[in-house]
Amino acid sequence: MNRRVLQRAVGCVIAVLAGLSISTALAQHAYDPSPLGDSDPGYFPIGVWAQSPQPSRIAAYSAAGFNLFVSISWDETDAGLTRIRNAGMKAIVHQNAFTLSHTWDPAIFGWLMKDEPDNAQQNPSGGWYSPIPPFDDTPWNTNPPGTLSMWTRYQNAKANDPTRPVFLNLGMGVAYPPYVGRGSRANHPEDYADYIQCSDIISFDIYPVASDIPDVDNKIWLVADGVDRLVSLARPGQPVWNFVECTDIHGTGVATPAQVKAEVWMSLIHGSTGILYFVHEFEPFQEPGLLDEPEMLAAVTDINWQIRELAPVLNSPTVTGAVSVMTSSPIVPIHAMVKRYGDITYIFALAMRNGPTTGTFTSLGFPPFSVAEVIGEDREIPINAWSFNDPFDAYEVHLYRILSRWPGDADGDGDVDLDDFTRLKNNFGLAAGAKWDQGDFDRDGDVDLDDFTRLKNNFGIDTTP
Repeated sequence: MNRRVLQRAVGCVIAVLAGLSISTALAQHAYDPSPLGDSDPGYFPIGVWAQSPQPSRIAAYSAAGFNLFVSISWDETDAGLTRIRNAGMKAIVHQNAFTLSHTWDPAIFGWLMKDEPDNAQQNPSGGWYSPIPPFDDTPWNTNPPGTLSMWTRYQNAKANDPTRPVFLNLGMGVAYPPYVGRGSRANHPEDYADYIQCSDIISFDIYPVASDIPDVDNKIWLVADGVDRLVSLARPGQPVWNFVECTDIHGTGVATPAQVKAEVWMSLIHGSTGILYFVHEFEPFQEPGLLDEPEMLAAVTDINWQIRELAPVLNSPTVTGAVSVMTSSPIVPIHAMVKRYGDITYIFALAMRNGPTTGTFTSLGFPPFSVAEVIGEDREIPINAWSFNDPFDAYEVHLYRILSRWPGDADGDGDVDLDDFTRLKNNFGLAAGAKWDQGDFDRDGDVDLDDFTRLKNNFGIDTTP
């Protein structure tokens, strides 16, 4: 059987398996950052909510990989914005006389709308009004006359400054429709199709581990459900962001570092294009609660810097239908996102439930003689017959870079060319500890004439599909 016939046969098998699979690579909107905020494809928004821009705090958040303040809690002044700007960070702020007089300032990323307008609004005389209506003619509105709809607020913000995006964050009803905090609009998820029109960047928050609602408590996959809802409603190219938890917000529970990492990566895999952290604690109140938790701060720092390193990949279009993902456990699905950046394929995968499983990843696009390099874990998994397997613990995240191991292909991009020769030349004579990407093609720990011969014999080969 020739290769083309074999590929067709395997393709049919994969198609059948994909139909039976509990876990699949998810289809996503491509994120185009150019119309909004920062056009640098290497910039991925990682924000912190409502913090003061004092020097020590800015330094701590910057070191932890944050690049965005979403709301400034105090010192919304020249000094505050200057400190943010000098740290290479940006801010999303409310429009007021001061901020609108500083539209020249590149530290201002965008404009902040009223937070969680989809929740019931308190009546000072007792009881609750409906949520703030999306539009002036929303029929269920019970707020006092003169209450501005979200659409009017959005239009006013755009009239004041049409050059920056308007950011709107919604409440947990996005992910959990029965949420009682929505008052009369609980169990009305159809409202979100309207709210989403009143923003350029749309976001939501839900904190499952910190929640005391039984139907929400520890169900961290609700984060992914909320992202799915907003992605399904968003305009083409409209960024969807979301908040994740990382502190004991109300004294009712705190996520583990592994759970925080899972919430972040399930957000990204499902289509979020900006990650924001809620870092407050309320009992007792601590605005920068995360900064007082060394273990969690270290974990969040690792997560953030890994995202920043992968930003060009994450900002590239998602490849749909390229990889089939099977799970060994019917109760633990594995969700995955596939990216192609340059000549390299990336697979970002996550076990979506609190239990172990093994994932099987299959694609005819995997190059012959290739491996799945597990990013950040210092290991490689051989790919055989267009597939590889990897175990997952509860909510575990694995990030893969698919690399060619064709002799001579040092950079793993599927061909053998001058780039590979340059790598070998730069490492020629290395006597111990050499790796494949340094030119050790016979895996004996050094880079010598034997490796050069393998490269020479394969020079010009291109194994990419």
